[in-house]
Amino acid sequence: MKRSDFPEGFIFGTATAAYQIEGAAAVDGKGPSIWDDFCQSPGKIAGGESGELACDHYNRFEQDLDLMKDLGLKHYRFSLSWPRILPYGVGAKNQRGLDYYHRLLEACRKRDIEPYVTMYHWDLPSALESRGGWTNRDTYHAFCDYADLITREFKDQVRHWMVLNEPFVFTAVGHFAGIHAPGRKGLRNFLPAAHHVTLAQAEGGRIARANATSDTEIGTTFSCAYPTPHRNTRLHQKAAARYDAVFNRFFLDPVCGRGYPVDTIPGLKKIWKYAKTGDEEKLAFDFDFIGVQNYIRDVVKFWPFQPVLWFKTIEPAKRVEKTTDMGWEIYPDSLYHLLLQFAEYPEIKKIYVTESGAAFPDKLVQGRVSDPERQKYLHDYMDATLRAAQKSSKIQGYFVWSFMDNFEWAEGYRPRFGIVYVDYPEQQRYPKDSAFMIRDFLAGKEISF
Repeated sequence: MKRSDFPEGFIFGTATAAYQIEGAAAVDGKGPSIWDDFCQSPGKIAGGESGELACDHYNRFEQDLDLMKDLGLKHYRFSLSWPRILPYGVGAKNQRGLDYYHRLLEACRKRDIEPYVTMYHWDLPSALESRGGWTNRDTYHAFCDYADLITREFKDQVRHWMVLNEPFVFTAVGHFAGIHAPGRKGLRNFLPAAHHVTLAQAEGGRIARANATSDTEIGTTFSCAYPTPHRNTRLHQKAAARYDAVFNRFFLDPVCGRGYPVDTIPGLKKIWKYAKTGDEEKLAFDFDFIGVQNYIRDVVKFWPFQPVLWFKTIEPAKRVEKTTDMGWEIYPDSLYHLLLQFAEYPEIKKIYVTESGAAFPDKLVQGRVSDPERQKYLHDYMDATLRAAQKSSKIQGYFVWSFMDNFEWAEGYRPRFGIVYVDYPEQQRYPKDSAFMIRDFLAGKEISF
């Protein structure tokens, strides 16, 4: 596989998120976020770790971008920290936080690296959470003010905006399962949070379009998972369809003007309890692109003991011998099928794979990290993307997750997703063999596994 196999203009990049790499959690006027608070709760984060220092990217972004340039990466997706810009979520802006992002964006420009900027990657200001967070409609309004501020402030430096990162994950895992910040649980938290987030998703797009220059593209990103029926029977197939409605369509269909997928899962109609007159029309927005982020396939079976959803999944460890360090199955066709599924939406104009990568138990040996499993993973998932792009011209980019090892949310620092190894105690960076593979690929060389 060579870069020239991909369509002309197809972009390749890498991605990070503010809380996972920046550190400087209470520096230069930054306010606390729900993740700062969640990390202080005993038992919530593996090893009792936090993003207080992370990769110290706040102080080391120049050398990180130098390394990115050396590897030939010219497209960089990263997020802005809402509480670094607005310490209380609303009100007075923190000029030192804005200045930091101006410096970061200027440093990208000097190295000919194109920024793809995510407005919100999960780090809600604590001050908003104290008033209900995403379960409170006021947070939707606060997000709109934040989106207006940043799209005006960085109008001349950002040509690619992404409104949200994986709304299903931060609402379901953070507001239903309680495993992620802010640790809320149950439908009574998930449904209002989901509705307010869906409103914010579309309104953030409208605000960005109103403020941006005409050559700016505006998108948002979705997590997705490929469901396979446990058996080809009607009950298991319908269970897989319900899974698809929840994991893949719940936030996508509304933005496409199709509404919530309540026809497939009638129990989700309860979400309208949290709506106001006119909300249904506000959920839709004509994005220039969507980002697709796929890490798993799930085998789904009908399960009569799970009300509302009526399905359960069969754990990968019970089905396959080899998984990633996160316990996720390696199944490249998952990405292939999902890309083509979303490409069938006439409302979707363009698709980027905005995250794709895997964690493996990497070891630094005499300054080198040999990671053949990750090299094969990236090769195979890039190949899946290529096969999909050959069938649909909508598929136009691929971003590796992640540029460097970082704070992996509730899992702490054990899982290493980066193509660059981070020695956390010393804050040293070491490109892994996978980084050199990507460098060679971007330079036009053939890669194979």
